[in-house]
Amino acid sequence: MSDAITTRSEISIEPVTDKRGRAAFVDCGRAFSARLENFVPQIRSEQIELVDPNKNPFFGHGRAQLFIAHRGGRAVGRISAHIDELALTMPADQGFGPGTGFFGYFDAEDEGVAHALLATAEAWLAGEGMMRVLGPISLSIWEEPGLLVRGQDHPPMIMMGHHPAHYAGWIEAAGYARAKTLYTYDLDISREFPPLVQRIVQSGHKNARINVRRVDKSRWDSEVQIVLGILNDAWSDNWGFVPFTPEEVAYAGKKLRPIIKEELNMIAELDGRPVAFMLTFPDVNDALAKIGGKLFPFGWIHMLRWLRYPKGAGMRVPLMGVLKELHNSRIASQLAFMMIEAIRQEANGKFRSSRGELGWVLEDNQGMLAIADTIQSKINREYAIYEKKLG
Repeated sequence: MSDAITTRSEISIEPVTDKRGRAAFVDCGRAFSARLENFVPQIRSEQIELVDPNKNPFFGHGRAQLFIAHRGGRAVGRISAHIDELALTMPADQGFGPGTGFFGYFDAEDEGVAHALLATAEAWLAGEGMMRVLGPISLSIWEEPGLLVRGQDHPPMIMMGHHPAHYAGWIEAAGYARAKTLYTYDLDISREFPPLVQRIVQSGHKNARINVRRVDKSRWDSEVQIVLGILNDAWSDNWGFVPFTPEEVAYAGKKLRPIIKEELNMIAELDGRPVAFMLTFPDVNDALAKIGGKLFPFGWIHMLRWLRYPKGAGMRVPLMGVLKELHNSRIASQLAFMMIEAIRQEANGKFRSSRGELGWVLEDNQGMLAIADTIQSKINREYAIYEKKLG
């Protein structure tokens, strides 16, 4: 790292320029996370990989500059400024679009550091021709979008961010306004769904056109293509949508395969054609908390045992989708309820799980909000994405 940027008398902000700097960037974030109640330590090598241009396929269509703030020789904050070339091609009324850059990986010791970091990220983005900034999004909308503003009283599930409540005030004081709210929903999966849902599910099972099946890991590559094909279609009109690239599909498939249990992941077919899917991940944070995020010297043994049989683990549904042609139809919600019920039974029966989490869900996704309400789930975490005009 070099070329320190002095923004206040006692704060210097340095751009990350090499492998050593990326490791320091990750370690800075890990130090901040360790101060938080209910934090779950993640595997350091995995975190470093996400900011490595040679390993994360996000960098096949995006570029980023990482910054670390120092005071008195000590790291006191960090931030990323990044541009997603695919996001620039999206319609502006879907949240991104031309001239939109991002900040992410935001941590700061105090408000002065926070504002210095945000100003530095904004200056970098403006220098790259951006006219608007959204964040925090780290790095892709598919990774960890949003700042946790409600729900710090319990640990996050797999692939969900965890931040102190006071960050929101610091960001807003720097001139940012909320652009979008994302929710996660907590669900007791040890009890049956309401009678209405049961009737909808039973009706679906009597419909010869419908087949809800498990994901088949023996045909993993083709199953991944089916799921991601539906996802790119189903979500294409959503706020913040950016399509998965083939490289990202391959990367995600490789990363997710170890935690995929066939019984917990469903594909719905209509007239023999895949039209919907629902993915469920056992909450690996349960295991990471027990090993302190460290695989060595003995954490890997516990992790392997957990991966074979994640008994009692929380279950997170991070993604589901129905082909756009079926949106706003009765059969779309029926397929969703059928997949949710099939997964609930397997999670509670085979894996002895009692808790599920749905999300994230956009605040204006009326279809998903209705489903979450109908199965009597409750909002347990709220994330905010902020925006600001540049220049």
